[in-house]
Amino acid sequence: MSEDHTPDDADAFIAAAEADEIAVLRAEAAGLKEQALRYAAEAENTKRRAEREANDARAYAIQKFARDLLGVADNLARALAHVPSDSADPAVKNFVLGVEMTEKELQGAFERNGLKRIAPARGERFDPHQHQAMMEAPGTDVGAGGVVEVMQPGYELLGRLVRPAMVVVAAKGAGAEPQPTGAGSNPYGETTATEADGEAGGSIDTRA
Repeated sequence: MSEDHTPDDADAFIAAAEADEIAVLRAEAAGLKEQALRYAAEAENTKRRAEREANDARAYAIQKFARDLLGVADNLARALAHVPSDSADPAVKNFVLGVEMTEKELQGAFERNGLKRIAPARGERFDPHQHQAMMEAPGTDVGAGGVVEVMQPGYELLGRLVRPAMVVVAAKGAGAEPQPTGAGSNPYGETTATEADGEAGGSIDTRA
C-alpha cells in the first residue's frame, strides 16, 4: 500500500461508504413505511366509502316501499287513538288488542330495517331538519321554539329523512324560557314565522 493510502484511510473510506449505504436504506425504509401507511389509509377510506354506498343503495331500494307502509302505520295509530276507553265488550277488547299487536309488530319491523320513528317529546327543541311546523301555538307552557304537539310522527331511514314529523310549535313570547338555538337553527326561537317561511322543513303549513 502506498504512502498516499494508509490502512486508516481505507477504514475511514469503508466506514463512510457503509454510513452512506445505511442512510440510503433508512430513507428507503421510511419511504416504504410512509407508502404502506398511505395504502392503509386509502384501503380504510375505500372500505368506509363502500359501506356508505351499500347503505345508500339499501336505503334507496326500500325507501319507496317504506314510505308506502307509513300510511298503514298512520291508520293503525288513528284507529288506536279513537278506541272507546269504556267499552266492556270482549269482542271490542280483543279487536283493540289485535290492532295494538299489529301496530307494535309493524313498528318492530320498521326498527329492524333501519326505519326510525321521529316523535319529539313536548318541549323538545324544534329541529327544521327533522320537523315540519304546521302551526304556532301562542301562550303555552312550552318555551318559544319548543314542540307543543306532534300531529303526525316522522320517519328516517338509515339516517335519511323519509318524512318529517308534523308538529305544533310554541310561538315567540310563549310560556317558559325560549328554546336554545344553535347548530340546529331553530327559526321559531329567533325569527318570525314570515322569516322562517321557506326554510327546509321549517315553514308553516297554512293549510293545517
